[in-house]
Amino acid sequence: MVTPIRTVLVANRGEIACRVIATLRRLGLRSVAIYTDPDAHARHVREADTAVHLGSLVAPGEPRSAGNYLDIAAVVRAAQATGADAVHPGYGFLSEKQQFADALANAGIAFIGPPASAIATMGDKITARAAVTERGVPVVPGLSRPGLTDDDLIAAAPEIGFPVLIKPSAGGGGKGMHRVEHPDALPDALARARREASAAFGDDALFLEHFVDTPRHIEVQVLADSHGHVIHLGERECSLQRRHQKVIEEAPSALLDAATRERIGQAACDAARSVGYTGAGTVEFIVSAHRPDEFFFMEMNTRLQVEHPVTEMVTGIDLVEQQIRVARGEVLAIAQEDVTLVGHAIEARVYAEDPANGFLPTGGEIVSLAEPDTAAGQGVRVDSAMLPGLVVGSDYDPMLAKVIAHGGDRAEAIERLDHALSETRVLGVVTNIDFCRFVLARPEVREARLDTELLDRLAAGYAAPEPVPEALALVGLARVGNRRADDVWDSQVGFRLGAHAPVVSRLSAGTHRREVSAEVHGADERWITADVTITTTPDPDEGTPAADETAADENTAQPWTARVEYVAQHATTSGRTARLIVDGISQQWSLAEIGDQWWASGPAGTWIVELTRTVLDADAGQTAGTIVSPMPGTVVAVSAATGDEVGAGTAIVVVEAMKMEHTLTAPIDGTATVSVAVGDKVSAGQQLAHIDSPAPTPDAA
Repeated sequence: MVTPIRTVLVANRGEIACRVIATLRRLGLRSVAIYTDPDAHARHVREADTAVHLGSLVAPGEPRSAGNYLDIAAVVRAAQATGADAVHPGYGFLSEKQQFADALANAGIAFIGPPASAIATMGDKITARAAVTERGVPVVPGLSRPGLTDDDLIAAAPEIGFPVLIKPSAGGGGKGMHRVEHPDALPDALARARREASAAFGDDALFLEHFVDTPRHIEVQVLADSHGHVIHLGERECSLQRRHQKVIEEAPSALLDAATRERIGQAACDAARSVGYTGAGTVEFIVSAHRPDEFFFMEMNTRLQVEHPVTEMVTGIDLVEQQIRVARGEVLAIAQEDVTLVGHAIEARVYAEDPANGFLPTGGEIVSLAEPDTAAGQGVRVDSAMLPGLVVGSDYDPMLAKVIAHGGDRAEAIERLDHALSETRVLGVVTNIDFCRFVLARPEVREARLDTELLDRLAAGYAAPEPVPEALALVGLARVGNRRADDVWDSQVGFRLGAHAPVVSRLSAGTHRREVSAEVHGADERWITADVTITTTPDPDEGTPAADETAADENTAQPWTARVEYVAQHATTSGRTARLIVDGISQQWSLAEIGDQWWASGPAGTWIVELTRTVLDADAGQTAGTIVSPMPGTVVAVSAATGDEVGAGTAIVVVEAMKMEHTLTAPIDGTATVSVAVGDKVSAGQQLAHIDSPAPTPDAA
């Protein structure tokens, strides 16, 4: 019997909510969005047919923390109030909560996902291992059963074989997971893992696995209906992950041959059958790069995956549509022999984070946005929640969008993705786009020599590139038409015979200072032509370069000179696009002025350029003891009070952003003045506290 579904509530936010709504619109189904206060103007709210504010559905007597995306009662009430026949959970939030599926069933609303029993079994890694083992699915050698003590795990470790991997039974995302190389380190690591698992999941149950050498993370997409049919749609390579969080994914994997692909696909189908699975799900395996024909079950994600678009690109199958059809009770219209993988697809996740600053979460307003052309035939897709004017805060996950590219082979797909990322320009919020392009250019990635620790190794040596001269020339010319009377560096100093002297902009970007001298030959409201000379000097704060850096600095210090034309094409109140023609070569750029910063984004990357000012010695002393927030977030702890004497390194304030805590310490000895309290929302760069250094004693003087 087929159950009609005409209205679907999307119990999520961000890019996945927008992506689900797009399929609902194509199928002619009515979409309902839910939102909280921070998301009142979000893209998914704008794109849905109807939107419900969850805070308005909080019942009397419920805590103030209710009315969010994790509030099962509020989400069910929203579905009932809007006449929704079904709920699509997306991923994250309530997507793998057995209680949510049960609550919808009790309300007579279809859950576009698997049975609650399958969620419960696969949601516990110990019971999941037991279930798939009964079906003959290979698992990593280890010890897993309920109620294991530290003594049990320590006793079993030698037989399992070091290195071992401690894993929490509940939850995921790398929390509570620890690799242990030697027996002596195991007791302390187990104690730490239990604390972390208890804090993150409310469950400190652990199990132990052998750590697979040079591991690669390969997962298989499955589809199953309620009539006993289970198929797989090939595999995805997800080895490029940072701290167990995926960043770049692709399909198919370059590691597997056809025979292994068929074996791992059937093992994934058996894992789904072991729990009576229905809908779309993903079975994750770990594979040694040195033994690609051996694979081991890790876990099953009982939901749609973030990286599902790469599977859709190589198979031509809309997974959200298939989820809806299964939820209706339809028989799968696709047989295993109908599934063909065509070409190669690769995806990069766009995060609001700063790779050059330890990947700290960022935020702010998107003042200018450009995204690549996704017209048919371009082989590019963008799943995005971004909008010009959108304020990216610290309340939710930092992922803003996904950029996906398809090609005839892996090399073409990578080239298309790199080009698409070069056309993804987000001004006002620092993102990881340039880091993703850095990763794609690495020979290890181009040659598919991947493992799950590669990205962490690459990240450890990553530094933001110095701005290209074109970016500096763009800022210099844009400022010609933006001069302010109170800006001394905009003054035209002196005259030549019959002409003004060059307009000079003194800029700071990266680790060097720049002086951009523009000798203007012609200008109007949209067009400027000039001879531009850029001279570079190391930032005095960086000190004397090391001997092996001397040659590079000498090269950097050589003046850059070119005939440059700036042609404004489109402008808003906060951003603009322009053509920059350098010695006859034309490029498209985006530009935004935000305070004393200029954001310039072009084919080679995105840079933030600051106007330099003369800094007095007194000011330098004043800033030495200032503590500022490195990211937008919420103050969750204050460890010192105004008037306290503190030492350098003492914890003063803890800021939480996007589920990550950052402890800020006193930079010097002295007396604290604290400007914030627990619960305060703070912005990046906001002063949180100041440490006044003690006055010098007569002897010291």
